Amino acid sequence: MYGPDFAADPHAVYARLRTQGPAAPVELAPGAHATLVTDYRAALEVLRTPEIFGKDARRWRALADGRVAPDNPVVPMMAYRPNCLFSDGEAHTRLRQAVTDSLSRIDPNALRGYVERSADTLIDRFAGLGEADLLGAYAKVLPLLVFQQLFGCPPELGDRLVEGFSGIFDGVDAERADALITSSLVELIALKREQPGADMTSWLMAHHARLSDEELIHQHVVLIGAGTEPQQNLIANALRLLLSDDRFAGDLAGGSMPVEDALDEVLWLDPPMANYAVHYPVQDVDFGGVPLAAGEPVVVSFAAANTDPALLTTRRTGNRAHLAWSAGPHHCPAKDSARLIAAVAVEKLLDRLPDLELAIPADRLVWRPGPFHRALTALPVRFPPAPPSGARPAPVHDLSASAVRGPVPPYEQPRPDQSAPSPQLSQLSHPSQLSHPSQLSQPLQQADPTGDSRWNSSPAPSRLSPPRSASTPPAATFTARQPASGPGAQRRPWSFLAEWWRGQ
Repeated sequence: MYGPDFAADPHAVYARLRTQGPAAPVELAPGAHATLVTDYRAALEVLRTPEIFGKDARRWRALADGRVAPDNPVVPMMAYRPNCLFSDGEAHTRLRQAVTDSLSRIDPNALRGYVERSADTLIDRFAGLGEADLLGAYAKVLPLLVFQQLFGCPPELGDRLVEGFSGIFDGVDAERADALITSSLVELIALKREQPGADMTSWLMAHHARLSDEELIHQHVVLIGAGTEPQQNLIANALRLLLSDDRFAGDLAGGSMPVEDALDEVLWLDPPMANYAVHYPVQDVDFGGVPLAAGEPVVVSFAAANTDPALLTTRRTGNRAHLAWSAGPHHCPAKDSARLIAAVAVEKLLDRLPDLELAIPADRLVWRPGPFHRALTALPVRFPPAPPSGARPAPVHDLSASAVRGPVPPYEQPRPDQSAPSPQLSQLSHPSQLSHPSQLSQPLQQADPTGDSRWNSSPAPSRLSPPRSASTPPAATFTARQPASGPGAQRRPWSFLAEWWRGQ
């Protein structure tokens, strides 16, 4: 499942695997074996029965006993991390609550506005050229802008995080990529301890679950990982469908933009995470006639399950019964935000450039190899050149030393040691000291002067979250700009984004 042949036609592979029953053996990467679930009902059984199929990857026997090497390219995506994705029972409940409570503070209206302004700014970069690679110039960059805003992340760290996450999804030098992610997140968390704000990082740090620094790092791994690579693939795959399928292209030519229908189609047929949701049987089990050994990975194929011939209907428009967001206790907690970002990104592009067309035939587009994602290598298009929008760039967090510090978001009063990087974080400052997978087998409240809205909404109090005190002032969302790097700084692949962000 890791070569170009699988990437070119995964559905032909799924069809062959179905002949072996609801699940079949596969090789995810050289030396890394698993069982792939291709049946829709069987997938739901795996996803909804945590007492039989656990998520804690410390059960992965092949990694523990050395049959899978720690530097195998799938290890960063599969092995245990102390976050909500790789935990069960009470540990999962606690870690997941911190995520869902923090996500609930994002106001969708503010998010939509930020995505629209970011999209306009990116489109302005290529609108006058008459041609573009919509993957590299748009679908890949837009989620980066959004997650940097949501997590209060400076552009330089964002560059490194995107490089790291691309590496682990592609399985290219995955061990180095994982270390890059870890070191970048250590810096981000230390920075937000000094300068908390209205962002996901600060909200997670202030949550009453009292996440340790190691848990904070690995919660960010799952949140940022899910918000960048899969998000760019959802946007790009929807654009590919809209521009290549006559059912949609005709509507576009007539002035209609069936974006929601296209998203439904993509989530059914080409979900951005095609195969994942790794589970580990807690004991040997007979699974519809397929023997599964305890501790051996079971991977759910969302793409194969969604196209299971046994499904009684092929109607996909408006049908949200697909498994692209997973199901059961580990279903995606950010699916509404993810869909909103993708829909706004596609709508804005088609509104600005209504005469878009693919620059090459759709069957010549190339898919990136990899067992987990469904991702294009490029999406070249052409269009009549258009004038810039004149839209004001979306504002950004100020993370400079001169910024006015805002209060910690009010889940609870901060611990006394939260005003500076904790000793625990300094002890984890090197990736090798973290619980690295290979070791662990080891709202709008008030408009701000820029015209943007605050991220934090005012959700109804829950039994797990104390009500907000009226005496607690809201945290500032945006502040002044960060000074540019010195001329001698090394230029990373995404440094153009940092320059644009600073207005250069």
